Amino acid sequence: MRICVFCGSNPGRSPLYADAARVLGRLLAAEQIGLVYGGANRGLMGILADAILAAGGEVIGVIPEPVMALEVAHGGLTDLRVVGSMHERKALMAELSDAFVAMPGGIGTLDELFEIYTWRALGIHAKPIALWNVAVFFDPLLRMLDHTLAAGFMSGPTRELLTFEGSARALVDKLRSSALTPS
Repeated sequence: MRICVFCGSNPGRSPLYADAARVLGRLLAAEQIGLVYGGANRGLMGILADAILAAGGEVIGVIPEPVMALEVAHGGLTDLRVVGSMHERKALMAELSDAFVAMPGGIGTLDELFEIYTWRALGIHAKPIALWNVAVFFDPLLRMLDHTLAAGFMSGPTRELLTFEGSARALVDKLRSSALTPS
């Protein structure tokens, strides 16, 4: 099994974000779950990848050629795939993954999250998607999604396609069971 994690190329201001990336990395490696991610060696992306690699796990990075200078590609991955565009990056990450997680991050993380969420709502894939709500980072987003539902711009079944968890263990267990259960 492989889980794609969308997260920041910056570490964020709270040390809780970096701690969470290390916890998730060690857990994925211990559970023999591979990581697919954006391929950077910095920020939460680099921390997560380094934690998995240090524990002997598999890490596949996918980075667009034009972004390599901005995000600085990780040189020690199990596999680094260089693609031509962000569109190719997201498509390949989706193809290689059995489930998706968003951790704290910026507009790139949100872009990746919402594209994969939209693809799920449109039936392009049936893979589970979850937010890891580290230090209640996603609470404002969850309120916005609930507001979108209440305002009639989203259906209840679409809202339920995106789950959220407060712990790495619950997140991995939920994604594993969801990925193995046909939709």
